[in-house]
Amino acid sequence: MQKRKLGNGNLEVSALGLGCMGMSFGYGPAGDTQEMISVIRAAVERGVTFFDTAEVYGPFTNEELVGEALAPFHGTVVIATKFGFKFDPDTRKQAGLDSRPEHIKQVAEASLKRLKTDVIDLFYQHRVDPDVPIEDVAGAVKDLIQEGKVKHFGLSEAGVQTIRRAHAVQPVTALQSEYSLWWREPEAEVIPTLEELGIGFVPFSPLGKGFLTGKISEDTKFDKGDFRNIVPRFAPENRKANQAVVDLVGKFRQQKKATPAQIALAWLLAQKPWIVPIPGTTKLHRLEENIGAVNVELSPDELRELETAASKIAVQGARYPEELQKLVGR
Repeated sequence: MQKRKLGNGNLEVSALGLGCMGMSFGYGPAGDTQEMISVIRAAVERGVTFFDTAEVYGPFTNEELVGEALAPFHGTVVIATKFGFKFDPDTRKQAGLDSRPEHIKQVAEASLKRLKTDVIDLFYQHRVDPDVPIEDVAGAVKDLIQEGKVKHFGLSEAGVQTIRRAHAVQPVTALQSEYSLWWREPEAEVIPTLEELGIGFVPFSPLGKGFLTGKISEDTKFDKGDFRNIVPRFAPENRKANQAVVDLVGKFRQQKKATPAQIALAWLLAQKPWIVPIPGTTKLHRLEENIGAVNVELSPDELRELETAASKIAVQGARYPEELQKLVGR
C-alpha cells in the first residue's frame, strides 16, 4: 500500500483509509461486532493504516468497535475520531452541537477510553459550532496536544474562513469533507485554501454514499434505518437522472479493466498527492476492491477526458436535507 502525507502536519498514512461509521450507524442495522472486527483487521493486514470513527457514530459504539479491533496494532495505525456534539443523557441521542473547550476535553478523555489508547492521532471538530469561537476550539485542542493526549487537529465540513482562523491558533493537519465525482464543491474554494496552508484533505463518501459503485438504481430499496432515505439526491427520480455519472465512470472502467468504485477512487487520488479518501464498507470483498484502486492510474489525457465529460452532467438533488446542510461550510 502506498503512503501519503496529510499536508504539512507530517502525518503519514496509507493512501486509502477506512471509514468505519457504517459498521455501527447510518446505513441500517449495525453489523455483527466480530465480523466488523475481522474486516478492520483485514484492512490492517492489507496495508491500511488510517481508520476513521467518531463519538456520534452509534453514539459511542463505533469508537468501542474500532478500539477493540485495533488494540493489537497501537503504534502502527492512525485512528481519527471527532468531537462537537452533545447528547441527551437519558436517550443517548444526539442533541445539538457543543464545542465548548471544557466539553472537548471531556470528550477526549472518554474517546481515549473507548479507543483503548493513550493518544488520539487525529482529533476533528465534527461540525463547526456557531456558539463557540473557532479560536477557542483550536486552543482547547492545542492544550490536549501539549498534554500529549492528541497528536493532530482536524476540522470537518468547515468553511474557508473558519479553516484560516483555526489554523492561525493551532495548525490544522487535515480537513474532512465530502468530495467525489458527484460532489465537487470543495474544488471552488476549499482545495485551493488547503493547498495554500499545507493542510491535507480526507474525502468522506468518496463513492457518493455507494452510488458511484454502480450497485444502486432508481429501484433500490434502502433499509428503514438508512440515512439515504432522507437525502434528496437519493430520491428515485434523482437516482435515475444521476445514473449518467455512473455510466460515465463505467466507460472508463472498461478501458482500465477496473470497477466503477476503483475508477472513482483513482480519480480522487489523482487530484492531489495530499488527498486520502476514506471509503467505508462492511464487506471484505468491497474492502479488497477499494484497496485495488491505488493501482489504477489515470493518465493526464484520461483525467481530462473524464473531467470534460463529468462537467457536462448536472447532478440532481441536494446532498443533504436542509437542516443538515445548515451545519456545513460555516
